[in-house]
Amino acid sequence: MKNIFQPGDIKMYSKEILPDDVASFHGEVVHYVCSTFTLAREIEYASRLFVLEMKDDDEEGIGTQLEIKHLSPAFVGQKIDISVTIKSLQKNELICDYEVKVGDRLIATGITGQKILKKDRIKEIFSTFE
Repeated sequence: MKNIFQPGDIKMYSKEILPDDVASFHGEVVHYVCSTFTLAREIEYASRLFVLEMKDDDEEGIGTQLEIKHLSPAFVGQKIDISVTIKSLQKNELICDYEVKVGDRLIATGITGQKILKKDRIKEIFSTFE
């Protein structure tokens, strides 16, 4: 693992909200706004941008936590901007704070956590549950 970041470092990621990103369950649309599920996926990816630069070829990131405070809607066609800031980096665990905005409007805040582990170790952990 490359220790190339420190607390306070920031990554930015943007995504346009598409019709497939709305709140729906089993094919039934609940609301025509960005779902919390979609936010979770995009927030996880935004924090993974750090991991992609940190991990060695024989390593991978694995999620350890995700907290979402979904505060306001993002509509189809709008662009969400996700700002992820390293809160702490201890050994192989990366904890980040984030904000999601549409323009100046705050959509969501929270925390993500990921650990960087050897791929063999991840495979070993998963095999204990098969």
